[in-house]
Amino acid sequence: VQLQACGGGLVQAGESLRVSCAASGRAFSSYDMGWFRQAPGKEREFVAAISRSGGSTYYGDSVKGRFTISRDNAKNTAYLQMNSLKPEDTAVYYCAARLSISTIVYTTSARYNYWGQGTLVTVSS
Repeated sequence: VQLQACGGGLVQAGESLRVSCAASGRAFSSYDMGWFRQAPGKEREFVAAISRSGGSTYYGDSVKGRFTISRDNAKNTAYLQMNSLKPEDTAVYYCAARLSISTIVYTTSARYNYWGQGTLVTVSS
């Protein structure tokens, strides 16, 4: 599966932004999807993950209550809705996919096999 992330941009603190991840190839609904981010000089950080059906979602502590991950399997697209953005949310956001072979949805980047190119989100104070 090939992934294409888009929707990043420059916003002010407190505003909202939605980034999308479009997947090409077959059987998008067979993949768990994750969002990760990496700020300059920092390690890649888990943001959110969603099971292949969309029935289960997981969030990193720093974004809980502010971000929402979702997916539309008919459109082969995953989304990350980001509300109440903070300057510390500034990073390159990457979407990732993992072929689902169990009910476990992983939150570690090493478990994901396919990655998009990343989209930059900048939050100004």
